[in-house]
Amino acid sequence: MISHLDDNFSQLNDFLEVLKPSKLLILVDTNTHEYCLPTLLGNLETEIPFEIIEIEPGEELKTIQTATHLWEILSGFETDRKALLINLGGGVITDLGGFVSSTYKRGIKFINIPTTLLGMCDASIGGKNGIDHLFLKNIVGTFAEPEMVFIYPEFLKTLPFVELRSGFAEMLKHGLIADENHWKDLISIEKLSPESIAPFIETSMKIKADVVAKDFREQHIRKTLNFGHTFGHAFESYFLSHGIPVLHGEAVAMGMIFETQLSFLEKLISLDASMEIFKGIKKFFPHRAIDLAGAEQLSTLMMNDKKNANGKIHFSLLSRIGEGNFDHVVSEKNLIAALNFIQYLY
Repeated sequence: MISHLDDNFSQLNDFLEVLKPSKLLILVDTNTHEYCLPTLLGNLETEIPFEIIEIEPGEELKTIQTATHLWEILSGFETDRKALLINLGGGVITDLGGFVSSTYKRGIKFINIPTTLLGMCDASIGGKNGIDHLFLKNIVGTFAEPEMVFIYPEFLKTLPFVELRSGFAEMLKHGLIADENHWKDLISIEKLSPESIAPFIETSMKIKADVVAKDFREQHIRKTLNFGHTFGHAFESYFLSHGIPVLHGEAVAMGMIFETQLSFLEKLISLDASMEIFKGIKKFFPHRAIDLAGAEQLSTLMMNDKKNANGKIHFSLLSRIGEGNFDHVVSEKNLIAALNFIQYLY
């Protein structure tokens, strides 16, 4: 399922030799086209015909309109069901490419080659594919696993710092919900860089993969991976609707602050644990202010979260550092208190 590419990409070439797809379609954005595609093509040893499909970067392009455009391109290339789509990019490319692959002609095979830390540790693993609609994150999507995820950590050196930090939020989340030692290792990093993060990537990937293996369809324990995301997705949608998109990891960092406070207010974790988490996240991530109107809109957006049921917001919270829980319905009083906390005190 997950393979680390060596310098000549022999694992990928061997995989293609075994799979023998009728055609390769390589989905990139303008950034990965410039910085990553030359490395891939320079190491690709196959006579299978291929086409490059390029889109603009950014979460705002992860829409049904872009998906429709990609379906039309695949049709124009006379793509059959034995073709293979290679998603070369970050979370937007793997989310969108997986969605398009899993729906075109009722599904063609795809692989992910994530080029961002977010993609490597989170978005490319687990078989969740989706698009945004009406500024609601991943509100339309499928469960469909890639044939393989190929990791090439050298691609991290092509990232601007903010993209590296964005992926780091998901790594922190993995520690908080499943591995206290991983959390402590991560917050002990003094300066984020590809070199300082690299030793911990495999642990994060394994945490995500292990949880998914126990609950692919997100019926129980996989919901713990949503810690920080109920508020985080609302936060992301709020800024996207105002034409000021924020990176996913920045939104998740704010979401983890909010949902840690909820965990404390619901008497699930201690004050000391919550303060440790606040300190650890604030070490790496800036605060983005919201006003009263924004707080009210965030509350409304959280009501559209995919995990909700029976008109209630279902949060994934913490039982302690290193252990998450799920399907937690909080009191309205504590929800308001946490919104006030994130608005005024943090």
